[in-house]
Amino acid sequence: MSAVRDVEPPHDSRSPHASRPLAPSPSLGPLGPILLEILRDGRLGDLEPEALAQRFGTPLYVYDLDVIEHQVGALRAALPTAMELAYAVKANPALAVVATMARLGLGADVASGGELETARRAGVPLSRVVVTGPGKRDEELAIAVSAGVRAITVESPAELDRLEWIASHLRLRAPVLLRAAVATDASPERIRIVGDDGAGKFGMSAGDLVDAATRAIRSSHLEMLGVHAFGASNVLDPAAIADHVGSTVQAAAGLARRIGFPLRLVDVGGGLGIPYEPHEEAIDLAALGTRLRALAAGWADDPATRSTRVLLEPGRFLVGSAGAYLARVVDRKTVDGTTVVIIDGGIHHLVRPALVGQEHRIRALGRGGARTGTSPVTIAGPLCSGLDVFSRDCDLVPPAVGDLIAVLDVGAYGYTESMPLFLSHPMPAEVGLRDGRAELLRPRVEPVEWLDRQRNPAW
Repeated sequence: MSAVRDVEPPHDSRSPHASRPLAPSPSLGPLGPILLEILRDGRLGDLEPEALAQRFGTPLYVYDLDVIEHQVGALRAALPTAMELAYAVKANPALAVVATMARLGLGADVASGGELETARRAGVPLSRVVVTGPGKRDEELAIAVSAGVRAITVESPAELDRLEWIASHLRLRAPVLLRAAVATDASPERIRIVGDDGAGKFGMSAGDLVDAATRAIRSSHLEMLGVHAFGASNVLDPAAIADHVGSTVQAAAGLARRIGFPLRLVDVGGGLGIPYEPHEEAIDLAALGTRLRALAAGWADDPATRSTRVLLEPGRFLVGSAGAYLARVVDRKTVDGTTVVIIDGGIHHLVRPALVGQEHRIRALGRGGARTGTSPVTIAGPLCSGLDVFSRDCDLVPPAVGDLIAVLDVGAYGYTESMPLFLSHPMPAEVGLRDGRAELLRPRVEPVEWLDRQRNPAW
């Protein structure tokens, strides 16, 4: 049986992922394993899917900004005062999504010059931006230093050399976090996608970390702030998240004592997950908050960490369940006893299921008329590739040609992780929902538009 299920209508109170109204504000009640999502009672936000499809065309990405705001509020309510939030822009760099984070007072974690410009245009104060990621080009480092970002994560001794040289030529001081390599055998990551399986791509060894910290505090062009360490991606276990936070702060404090610098900032990365499988539950924020507050009490008692700020950089947790990929059924057939449904969107727009081998939840949104009885259905896209399959043999009410299909949990690593030029289909529009209104965030792009930007030289 596939991990993707559906009933008609889309609401099913038996499923841990059943569509449901938005939860009350986190301040109004206890926090527990709750799931806030875009699809509620067969509607995307408060709007009819067919109306959105008619207005903006299919395929289509839709993001419910109200869900994002609820997720931010729920997580913020669980955190101790020593911890801050910076949105991981790589999860969803849509300008309106990042602007929503800025409006809610979050900083930003950016991993390229393009993401830095996105954060700037979205209104995130540059003093609250942290620049992370391996392979930063000299021009990206120079832009970050000149912009006055909060911190630049340094991945290697060689990158530290380049950053110091750039800062000296700009006659500025670059704020530095040193990234520590995290052992892969200690990772709670369910599907390895962010980590490097021991390849050494991220961070420095313990010896290099000590040498780099020593050099940084001696430089007049570097400002040593602390340590960065990313543990794992898409983690649902509160204990695993808290253990990573605790061990990272502890290791950073040990380095600060050994080298002799005030530990002002510890970046513990993100990694907070959302449930994709039917048997999984959302993170228990009450349990996470209890563990983090206990850690924070210990930091307050330690002179080395009493004034330290701890930065959490969630992405997927804040935006993942707020997104849906809406596509229309264009063909239906039966092959070897299995119903196969072809939709007008595929992995060129949403590659994650094929990339990591994990199916997303799918809902069939009929255009009216009661239909009952589920059966195994394969949902596939229009691409000339056997990889272009969203779900095999999922338990679904077989949709008819013309019906809409919603692929859920795509607010993170959906459009941003896609390969839209493959086979030259149109690129989908992105639409934001807020307070019952739909607004275009990024227009649909037809193939002729990128063809017009190409050249055929007269050789």
